[in-house]
Amino acid sequence: MEERQSQNGGEAEPGSVIDTDVKLEEPKEDAIQSNDNSNPPSVEAEEIVHSQLQKDEGSRTFTMRELLNELKGDNGEVNEPSEGERRDTSSRYRQESAQQHIEQNNAAMDLINSITGVDEEGRSRQRILTFAARRYASAIERNPEDYDALYNWALVLQESADNVNPDSSSPSKDALLEEACRKYDEATRLCPTLHDAYYNWAIAISDRAKMRGRTKEAEELWKQATKNYEKAVQLNWNSPQALNNWGLALQELSAIVPAREKQTIVRTAISKFRAAIQLQFDFHRAIYNLGTVLYGLAEDTLRTGGSSNVKEVSPNELYSQSAIYIAAAHALKPNYSVYRSALRLVRSMLPLPYLKVGYLTAPPAGNQMAPHCDWKRSQFALNHEGLQQLISVEQRQSPGGLSGRSGDVVNLNRSAIKVDVPEIVSVSACADLTLPPGAGLCIDTIDGPLFLVADSWESLDGWVDAIRLVYTIFARGKSDVLAGVITG
Repeated sequence: MEERQSQNGGEAEPGSVIDTDVKLEEPKEDAIQSNDNSNPPSVEAEEIVHSQLQKDEGSRTFTMRELLNELKGDNGEVNEPSEGERRDTSSRYRQESAQQHIEQNNAAMDLINSITGVDEEGRSRQRILTFAARRYASAIERNPEDYDALYNWALVLQESADNVNPDSSSPSKDALLEEACRKYDEATRLCPTLHDAYYNWAIAISDRAKMRGRTKEAEELWKQATKNYEKAVQLNWNSPQALNNWGLALQELSAIVPAREKQTIVRTAISKFRAAIQLQFDFHRAIYNLGTVLYGLAEDTLRTGGSSNVKEVSPNELYSQSAIYIAAAHALKPNYSVYRSALRLVRSMLPLPYLKVGYLTAPPAGNQMAPHCDWKRSQFALNHEGLQQLISVEQRQSPGGLSGRSGDVVNLNRSAIKVDVPEIVSVSACADLTLPPGAGLCIDTIDGPLFLVADSWESLDGWVDAIRLVYTIFARGKSDVLAGVITG
């Protein structure tokens, strides 16, 4: 689900944006949130919800919470400027060069002033936002190149859009968001490195796109949103929220574009969610979103009869991957009803009683320096306790064995290579010429590194993510939740 702060329109539709017969649901966040992330977002019980955006306050002049607090007096009322301040301010705007900005400011203020709010809380909040808008309008009239004031005013317009009655046509939410987009556009023109503006601008565009359903106009808006998220990430690569929202915008776009373009866009969305998780291993929203997009891809692949390319991942494998991420999101946030509901849908797709089972090429146990000819491709299983190698051993019973007959074959599974979760220090892909050909995997433990080789780089991504998630769940003290998922 997309990170956003005060827009509630993004979660009104059913679950995954991938158009499947069965929808996965997403949680809903609080309407207002500052940069302080100490309070987790709320989730409405059993509500069918959709991708939600969160406006990142970023490094602007005021955070929204600071702004709201500053504009209130000790008695909670808005501190209006004095008559002397009004006269002093108005005397500065008589230069003819500022006339255009004054007209633009007036048009935006007309929109702000016409908002009444849907309840008393909304009306109180809107009075503060209206005063903030006047403040930024004055700043821009004094200095038309004040990009901080333009950015903050855009945020006020975007926040005000949430106070518009859904049935209102004057002003409409779309008109306020459109005006906010204009302010973001001007702010980024004056300061091309203002990554927060690109991020919040993309959110405003996304909200406008959602109002238009699956139309050509919505498609163009989603494309604009993805470009702005891309710009935000280019300027601030260390933002998992921007990567997550970028992935969600791509998901929405994939539901509108022609079928021939869909899979490429979906795979790009997968890469954005995965990049977000790599920046923040416990980012449960991106983890869940990656699960939903993989589920949708599995549905599409199954509906089209699978891929003719033998290297493509099968629908069953995609379902299994989807279940891993949804199970991990649930383990990190077990109280989220949306995650619980999704888990009930996909749990049977896990290779129970394990979280993940697959093949890796490994050296003989305890001999990392063995020649390549001694490395063998074998099955590995991952659960809440760790990663272990499963070797099938065929032993022929001698006469007088358990059955009393000769020639009986007993299949035994014994552990060879085993890594317990508490021993893990880090997990990463590696390209080491001393390893056999393939996609190298390094699991650094307290006893030293363990090197394995996956069948492909795509397979490696799945292993790296799964092991990291299991370790992250352990580090957050939630291993018992994951154990309950996979052992039932």
